[in-house]
Amino acid sequence: MTKMHRKSVDNHRFAVGATVRLNRIGSFGNAVSGAYKILAKLPEQDGELQYRIKSEHEPYQRIVKEYQLERD
Repeated sequence: MTKMHRKSVDNHRFAVGATVRLNRIGSFGNAVSGAYKILAKLPEQDGELQYRIKSEHEPYQRIVKEYQLERD
């Protein structure tokens, strides 16, 4: 892991394993409402930190930007 990547991962607001909700800022299409679990912190893209999240009510994972999440 490069120093730049490590720095961006350390700046994430949510921890892996945390429960969050989508705040409906942005386009989520058919996303279910309710709780999502943070599966991984991802490096920033276009100046925004990202996460991989999963809901118990969907069969797949989503990648979202930090500003699209709020604490559950």
